[in-house]
Amino acid sequence: MLRPLPLLVLALGACSTEPPAVDPPEPTLRRLTQAQYANALHDLFGEELTVTDRLEPDVPTDGLIELGASITTISPRGVELYESAAFDAAAQVMDDPAWRAEIVGCEPAGTVDAACAENFLSEFGRRAWRRPLTSDELGVWVGISGTAANELGDFWDGLEFGITGILTSPNFLYRVELGESDPDQPGGYRFSDYEMAERLSFLLWNSIPDDELLDAAEAGELTTRDGLLVQTERLLESPRAREGLRTFFRDYLELYEVEHVSKDPYLYNHWSSTIGVAAEEETLRLFEDWVFDSESDYRDLFTTTRSFVDPELAALYNVRAPSREGFEEVAFTEAAGRAGLLGHASLLAMHAHPTLSSPTLRGKFIRQTLLCQPLPPPPAGLNTAIPEADEALPTMRDRLMFHMQEESCASCHALTDPIGLGLENYDGIGRYRASENGATIDPSGDFGNGEYEFLDALELGQQVSKHPDLGPCFTSNLYRYATGHRESFGEAEAIIQLSDDFKGRRYRIAELVVDTVLSNGFRKAGAIQ
Repeated sequence: MLRPLPLLVLALGACSTEPPAVDPPEPTLRRLTQAQYANALHDLFGEELTVTDRLEPDVPTDGLIELGASITTISPRGVELYESAAFDAAAQVMDDPAWRAEIVGCEPAGTVDAACAENFLSEFGRRAWRRPLTSDELGVWVGISGTAANELGDFWDGLEFGITGILTSPNFLYRVELGESDPDQPGGYRFSDYEMAERLSFLLWNSIPDDELLDAAEAGELTTRDGLLVQTERLLESPRAREGLRTFFRDYLELYEVEHVSKDPYLYNHWSSTIGVAAEEETLRLFEDWVFDSESDYRDLFTTTRSFVDPELAALYNVRAPSREGFEEVAFTEAAGRAGLLGHASLLAMHAHPTLSSPTLRGKFIRQTLLCQPLPPPPAGLNTAIPEADEALPTMRDRLMFHMQEESCASCHALTDPIGLGLENYDGIGRYRASENGATIDPSGDFGNGEYEFLDALELGQQVSKHPDLGPCFTSNLYRYATGHRESFGEAEAIIQLSDDFKGRRYRIAELVVDTVLSNGFRKAGAIQ
């Protein structure tokens, strides 16, 4: 899928040190992803709550689930699923006397107790909707709770209806970030304090704001740069930020697909029903370490010999297994022939076929996802089949070179295959091999112009780490994830400034996150047409 930077972004020069002005597109409502929905319910009720996963599915756009959330709607069946999930959550809590006492905070004086219901629903609604309820909105749910309680003869059963109503409202299921008039920019718009609380919390924690963040919004602190910086740093210092930014990286690299990868068990006996989850965890753990523990240069993710493996991955990689269950840090030796993200089973297995490796898919991933370089679509009706391996064409390189003799195939394959062939020492699940069908594998290649030549996968990782498009591409994808839309013409200068600052800060990811939050692109809203 295509995720290139706009040509305008590549053409513009460096911006001034002042935050560039932006002209963002019209804001849209973002539906909560399944992970955000579950996180929100756990924040509202506690981790012991069982949350169903039978909800409207997440639909990625340009590879990002967060972009898909800005254009997806809720089907009639989805309405039923959300209602069922809300009733189930409310019933779990209200049916447990100790749990409901902790959550509700008051004991009803009778079957109908409007004061107790109002006290709880006011606080609950503020957290769930990420803003205070108006008196009319609160009155509706207090009234519904009272009517249901009177009908059912039980205060707690009635309160379930009030809770369910709040949880099935678009104010909960969607992120309502539409902006308000900007007093500092006549005719312009900004996101309100409560909208900024929501944007910040979902970006860094992938869940709803806590009370302290909502209090900062109520005090008008989040539409100021200083107040926003204070809360950004607080959220980043929380352990919850690790999971929040892991979610971004999972979305960016499409790691949500790894657990669904299917491989031929007769060819790949190291692949199992559980190793996909482990492979995803390896990649996410390394990213988490890079951001929060070592605070390392993003580019070094492609050359590092450090990683984290469990016993199953250790067997796949042919390295010493951890001394206990779970993940431990390892350092790959030169003999292992493996380094950086491009040596991770998660990416290698995803960008391969069930029975074969795929230099084409792997090269496409590097160009499009890591470097944001566009590729032309294949011609209609193109025969994509490559020859079967035989004595004359034993290796994948041999077969692809033969396939590229067809002129209609050469234009696309010339952009992907010379890169992806650098990863041919890894088979379709990422296990190292020196030969294929008895012939020695040649993993050398370049980026198609002789400017970035490499002899093997390790040198390929080094070339990717040095490529000038690597930092800007990562910056662009973080911006898209944070704002929920593809960058527009009016945001190009802001993204260039963020990319330049990323470079100036030695490519430290946490600092890019802070700069993105403080940018006008994150804080300013487009006009509603």
